Amino acid sequence: MAFHNYSSPHLDLQDSVSLMMRHVLLALVPGIACAAWVFGWGILINCLIAAVTAVTAEAGMLVLRRRPAGETLIDGSALVTGVLLALALPPLAPWWIPVIGSGFAIVVAKQLYGGLGYNPFNPAMAGYVVLLISFPLELARWTPPFEPMGLQDTLALVFTGTLPAGLTIDGLTQATPMDAVKTQLGLNVTISELSGHGLFGHLGARGWEWINASYLLGGLWLLRFKVIQWQIPVGTLAGLFCMALVFYMVNPDTFASPTFQLFSGASMLGAFFIATDPVSASTTPRGRLIFGAGIGMLTFLIRTWGGYPDGMAFAVLLMNMAAPTIDHYTQPRVFGHRGG
Repeated sequence: MAFHNYSSPHLDLQDSVSLMMRHVLLALVPGIACAAWVFGWGILINCLIAAVTAVTAEAGMLVLRRRPAGETLIDGSALVTGVLLALALPPLAPWWIPVIGSGFAIVVAKQLYGGLGYNPFNPAMAGYVVLLISFPLELARWTPPFEPMGLQDTLALVFTGTLPAGLTIDGLTQATPMDAVKTQLGLNVTISELSGHGLFGHLGARGWEWINASYLLGGLWLLRFKVIQWQIPVGTLAGLFCMALVFYMVNPDTFASPTFQLFSGASMLGAFFIATDPVSASTTPRGRLIFGAGIGMLTFLIRTWGGYPDGMAFAVLLMNMAAPTIDHYTQPRVFGHRGG
């Protein structure tokens, strides 16, 4: 009987990437459903527009680069990038916002660096930061939690800019709880005074605590099936929690509680789905912990003293720049060799 020996590698990289991306998309479903429940149809519309744009941009760039488009598109990485970007956008953002952000994420932040495996920065966060800096007014179109618009009115506003009769955009939208808390604290209003303004839920910001809990559930599912490693999400949440705890203990009327920081904004989405990007994150065990802790601490610093209410995207990009250096100094000892 003839035995056929096949040369390494024995792992089908295409299948492994596709499987990982499918797991990520499935894990995002609870968070997407909860965000749509809290903020309405605009969340789903953003996801659809950004996903279609990402896949189309990926296909176009692969054709221009004369690379096989079919196999690369099947891996699902472009689809995940589009969805992650969309989940950071407000539900009433005009249709061209997810198009520009998703297009930039794929064309500039991913394909111009060589495609999957070569991008030094998280593509979704690169696209989001470009939008945040370039179109701050459009990225402030957050509806009040649990007061979503109907599907027909949402479609009309997103695609044509038509507002419901008798309403203005300022009447439909409001600042996010994190933005409102930051603004009011700057006016010397205390946390205890803000607690009666409907901004706080049981653990975090009203509405956002449920969304973050849903992303936490999806993140634990990814850990259960070993799609991601535990070090980065644990490091991120621990860094954010510890920084918030220290300052909260110093002055609880000036700094929000650690649970508010963990269950508001993009904390859980960033910790489990964004910071864990296998290409742009640290790869060594100790490096992943340092990488995650850096993201958590930077997020707190930007939220507290920076110019933006939620610093997760900026923190991820800053730590992406530090990832090669972190990996260089945290290499594990090779078996059989002496030294650190």
